[in-house]
Amino acid sequence: MTDLKKILQFSEELCLSAGEILNRNFGKIKEVKNKSTAIDLCTNADIESEEFIIKKIQETFPKHSILSEETGELDSDSEYLWVIDPLDGTTNFTHNLPIFAVSIGLVKKGQGTICGTVYNPAADKLFCAAKNKGAFLNKKPISTTSSTTLSKSLLASGFPYIHDKYYDLSFSIFKDFYDRTQGVRRLGAASLDLCFVAMGRFDGFYEFNLKPWDICAGALIANEAGATCSDWDNSKLPDSGVRILCSNDNIHNEMADVLNQEQYKIFYDLK
Repeated sequence: MTDLKKILQFSEELCLSAGEILNRNFGKIKEVKNKSTAIDLCTNADIESEEFIIKKIQETFPKHSILSEETGELDSDSEYLWVIDPLDGTTNFTHNLPIFAVSIGLVKKGQGTICGTVYNPAADKLFCAAKNKGAFLNKKPISTTSSTTLSKSLLASGFPYIHDKYYDLSFSIFKDFYDRTQGVRRLGAASLDLCFVAMGRFDGFYEFNLKPWDICAGALIANEAGATCSDWDNSKLPDSGVRILCSNDNIHNEMADVLNQEQYKIFYDLK
């Protein structure tokens, strides 16, 4: 199966089925583990969702590679790489806050991400995109806002798990944007932040120290909806997710100017 339309359909069905697993476990968590810090969590729902997704991909595309948040990389040296977050927003999930998602992206060597799906099962919202085919929410086309200045914009961001030298500076950036906009929101699920830029709920989004599975699908969906996704200095978006700036394009340079003030150049030490 190499037809992009069929691959996207497979990814959509996979997201919906994994979402059913999350909904079934929502409010009924049996086990919560800490990963890198006390606020970096993994539940039995993360594991069950991931195992289901990996099994279905391996059955359908046995020669494809897989990169997933909990398992890591399952490498078959393929030109195709599935990038999976089985539960984006685990902390929200453990606190019964219905802002979480399944995120599945497919990267083709030399072409970047070619399809992406993000599903918020609590709200039954399925975002999807195929490269050069537009972005959709529950089968209906979506597009970004037309805000032209930060002063009339609503942004989203996130904060790091690790309380290191970047931690305090992240709040300084937050304040810089808060003072220049109509607000900055912190939802706790980067894939949904990107999709909300795509559908026009947010005008822009920025964050750092994310991972490939946090941004792979969402960034494609945002791009296909008319957004610009880049590094903080407007250069190519790092696949690693180490820094991301996403906006409706009109305010992109203005956001980049804030992020590239001298006191924030230290963030470019992150690789």
